[in-house]
Amino acid sequence: MEHPISQDNTEIFSAKLTAHRSLSANAFLLFMTIITLFSFVTGLYFYSLGAWPVFGFFGLDVLAIYYAFRINYREGETYETVHLTNDRLTITRYKANGQENSWCYNPYWVRLKLEERRGKAPLLTITSHGKSQVFGDFLIPDEKADFVRALSDALKTCQPNP
Repeated sequence: MEHPISQDNTEIFSAKLTAHRSLSANAFLLFMTIITLFSFVTGLYFYSLGAWPVFGFFGLDVLAIYYAFRINYREGETYETVHLTNDRLTITRYKANGQENSWCYNPYWVRLKLEERRGKAPLLTITSHGKSQVFGDFLIPDEKADFVRALSDALKTCQPNP
């Protein structure tokens, strides 16, 4: 998507939104080691009782947990950048598979909304000219609220070009 070059490209606000991951690489390795050892020892116990198929199912459990975490970490590589200049607000989403989507808005017309939803995480949307775009979906509720405050404050500093 090509956009004309901004007349006033002084950056007012810039942010990189990333998903929080609770386990570091070392903590993940330790967790998987503990799970593997527990499953192996428990599987051996069942094997010694003659329930040998259970041993294999414990191995499958370990593989399932491993792949679930790998998928979660892969999805965690998705991030978004937000750049605000006096005449343009650009939100770009970078997915783990290399796909990139960008949305550009005139900062004078955008409205940020943090919609509380019963039983679900709040929804962060940006609206301009009747069209809405959800972003920052992977942020926790407190991070969304902080981000809305920061971006709203930055949007107030935008001055219209003569």
